[in-house]
Amino acid sequence: MTWLNSEAFTVLEQRIVWADLIGNLIGLTALALGWRRSVWTWPAQFVSGVILFGAFATSHMTGSAGKQVVVMIVAVWGWRQWTHGRKHAEDGSVAVRFATWRERGFMAGAAVLGTLAVGGLFTVYPSLSWDAWPDAYIFVGTLVAMYAQSRGMVEFWFAWLLVDLVGVPLNFANGYAFSGFVYVIYGALVLWGMRDWWLRSRPGAEPVLEGAAA
Repeated sequence: MTWLNSEAFTVLEQRIVWADLIGNLIGLTALALGWRRSVWTWPAQFVSGVILFGAFATSHMTGSAGKQVVVMIVAVWGWRQWTHGRKHAEDGSVAVRFATWRERGFMAGAAVLGTLAVGGLFTVYPSLSWDAWPDAYIFVGTLVAMYAQSRGMVEFWFAWLLVDLVGVPLNFANGYAFSGFVYVIYGALVLWGMRDWWLRSRPGAEPVLEGAAA
């Protein structure tokens, strides 16, 4: 499978590798399925995570590679969350809601403390990452975003936007141009998905998820 890390083509003098290309195209599909509130978003995220892990792990991007491990683990958990014990709309898709202020505080606190902890680890062991703090931010931010998605929270989209703000320049800087380009498309899909989930979370729009069931 070494061909996955070989060059597919170049764009504007940026080298595009097959793993970067294929993993992110599947990731785009997963995001579109998430917007449609389809449970198939989770298998797509898992496959994307497997491919991108292989790409980042060979490029010394520990935080980004670690992010893909998180993607794979949470994808399995998210699949279970969305297929067991979650209320669904009439069309069979998962119903969504806004997080409570307590849940927002928990996620914000986890994001700050997690980033400090992971960033500190990368700083103490610089061999783990070339970009300690951005890598840590992406790693933890992805975990928070996917946790919110698994709970059907509209805030999932806000968390992804914050991750993208750092992910785009970091991917370009480390030679993963296609990931950078795809993150721009992610941004457009995130805004569209945010609008859709926001409208569906309004009282009376469709059944609201029961909060915080494990």
